[in-house]
Amino acid sequence: MKTPIIAALVALSLSATAVTTAANAGCATGAVVGGVVGHFAGHNALVGAGAGCLIGHEMSRHHRHHRRYYHR
Repeated sequence: MKTPIIAALVALSLSATAVTTAANAGCATGAVVGGVVGHFAGHNALVGAGAGCLIGHEMSRHHRHHRRYYHR
């Protein structure tokens, strides 16, 4: 039962990141992954989703910065 739900969430997050803006880039994917990890690690899906959103946003910003200044 859990496998189809997880697959649907991952597919949704991957499709959602294709249409995200620069302000929330990485947050959707990070929130889904963090929520799943938080749920299985300690039944803290909301905490995991919040942390995943923050981490995903910062990683997106980091990658955007490096693409802009170091990959010419």
